[in-house]
Amino acid sequence: MLFRVLALSLVLSISACSSWVFRIDIPQGNYLEQKDVDKLQVGMTKEQVKFVLGSPVVLDAFNKDTWHYVYRFKSGRSENLNAKKQFTVKFEDNKLVSAEGDFELPESYHTPMVN
Repeated sequence: MLFRVLALSLVLSISACSSWVFRIDIPQGNYLEQKDVDKLQVGMTKEQVKFVLGSPVVLDAFNKDTWHYVYRFKSGRSENLNAKKQFTVKFEDNKLVSAEGDFELPESYHTPMVN
């Protein structure tokens, strides 16, 4: 009987430690920084934007001139560390015409590119 009580208490105490299990961080998507967004200017070509920001994760299936850069970070330690960022750029005639999202556009963004 004593053995069963000890075994049961051991199993219950070990199961209480399940919060000690290591959980990995899961980053998904395009990680953008403000310094990268600061390099954008109206009139840049798609190739130039791709060089600065990288390839977008989401291409609009109905509009090839809209690119979505999406980033999600899920922390294995705390939900307070979770993060979501999105940034959308739009083109007309292969030229950047608008950008919006979770990043501030620099003042130089509105200065058209000179080719």
